[in-house]
Amino acid sequence: MTRADAVTLVERLRGAGKTIVFTNGVFDLLHPGHVRYLRQARALGDALIVGVNSDRSVRANKGPARPVTPEQERAEILSALACVDAAVIFDEDTPHELVAVLQPDVLVKGADWAANAIVGRDIVEARGGKVVRVTIESGYSTTKMLEKIRKP
Repeated sequence: MTRADAVTLVERLRGAGKTIVFTNGVFDLLHPGHVRYLRQARALGDALIVGVNSDRSVRANKGPARPVTPEQERAEILSALACVDAAVIFDEDTPHELVAVLQPDVLVKGADWAANAIVGRDIVEARGGKVVRVTIESGYSTTKMLEKIRKP
């Protein structure tokens, strides 16, 4: 979904009194930890929008060997999940601009993020929304999956 389409979706949902939840990430090789995280996020509202790092921003954040899966495919896979209402690719290094235009009611990140390091917190809390840190499932990591695949 384009950024403009996501804004239209949010306006429609908010007009219907729905609670908008937002989270973001790379979601390079989808694993059960991702799915459980997304389900927890979706349970916090009526619609879940996922910001997906562009390939360029993934390389900036994770190095030249990532992502494995191209941005359009990562967004397509996420959009196919029942708990995800929309996936929007963003090219900035952080989702701050996307959070600013979508103005979600709930912003979700993993509990591995320090509360004061969650990008967009200022925007969401300024409009009376809440920021929720959810538990990350141990034993699941794209980086560890890639290390296992590449190990001789």
